[in-house]
Amino acid sequence: MLLAMRDYYTPGEVAERFDLTLDTLRYYEKAGLLRRVDRSPSGHRRYRSDDVELLDMIRCLRDTDMPIARLREFAELVRGGDNTVPDRLDLLQNHQERLNERMAEMRKCQTVIQHKIDYYLGVLADRAPEPVKETS
Repeated sequence: MLLAMRDYYTPGEVAERFDLTLDTLRYYEKAGLLRRVDRSPSGHRRYRSDDVELLDMIRCLRDTDMPIARLREFAELVRGGDNTVPDRLDLLQNHQERLNERMAEMRKCQTVIQHKIDYYLGVLADRAPEPVKETS
């Protein structure tokens, strides 16, 4: 579900958009990944569109195993303004390189696993009883 562009979103809308629990969303706030969340006049938490945009990037980085400390660093850099773009770029490039290395390792493991699957399929094929020939 994509959120339509507007000024504020409820925690439920944001949680649904990113397939998070409300507890995880609050954890991200407490961990410093999101800035202090605004409150509606009735006191309910609400997220700005730039919070949602940052959360989209945070989820992507988290899904690729970026540690919370590095996520917090990235979020702080984003909140630091345009003068932090070189630092953000450096952080993302370093993460991308680690991700590339990890993907290469995963491809090697995938090859080993496929080799073992092929071996086991061969073992099972050798054990299969021969089909019974019909005689007339």
